[in-house]
Amino acid sequence: MLSRFAAAVVPAFGTLTVSADPGARPAGGSILVANHTSLADPAVVVAALRRYGIEPVILATGGLWRVPLLGAALRREGHIAVHRGTRRAADSLDAAAAALAAGRSVLLYGEGGLPGRRDAGEAAPGPFRSGLARLAAVTGAPVVPVGQAGARRLCSGGRAKQLAGALTAPLRRPGLHVHIGSPLHLPDRVPEATEQAREAVTAAWRTAALTLGEPVSAWCAPGPRGPRPPGRRRCR
Repeated sequence: MLSRFAAAVVPAFGTLTVSADPGARPAGGSILVANHTSLADPAVVVAALRRYGIEPVILATGGLWRVPLLGAALRREGHIAVHRGTRRAADSLDAAAAALAAGRSVLLYGEGGLPGRRDAGEAAPGPFRSGLARLAAVTGAPVVPVGQAGARRLCSGGRAKQLAGALTAPLRRPGLHVHIGSPLHLPDRVPEATEQAREAVTAAWRTAALTLGEPVSAWCAPGPRGPRPPGRRRCR
């Protein structure tokens, strides 16, 4: 239901395009990991994945399960609540492992939360949490990097700006692009696996951003590192 709803609604708010690396269509039992920039990007990513026949189990913050109607839909469709900072936090990885074992694909966000920025521009993914690497190590599932760009043009900033963005999007028709990268198997060591996954998602994000013509600074281009400009995160 949620995938069908996203596929129907997202095109009304913007122009969604999707691309993939050659042969990158994810198989069942894959871990899909995407960059997280906006409250709108889960809908954008889910709508894009449905074009490939993928309706993933989504790991999302537990607060969404308290939202009327949405919470009921999430429970009914078997999506997984993540209760960070509680004793229940580990339960989400157990539930995700069970979904993968049953042949479902699982979508999660390696950063674990939204950026604190209020502008509508693009920026590379921030540091990843270790849950993705631990889930991949336990299950042996392939990891598929997913990069999205444009969702911040739908919804970003404070509450008033987010509402204004959503209300005006059908008139503005912002470009939205999702790029699906090639599957990879992460190494066993969690730090290396976490960084490898972040680099793969960053590469997919960069492809999506450049497809839309969004500015991707030289700081985010491959090449030697230099001093980090104030306020900018390192991008690989």
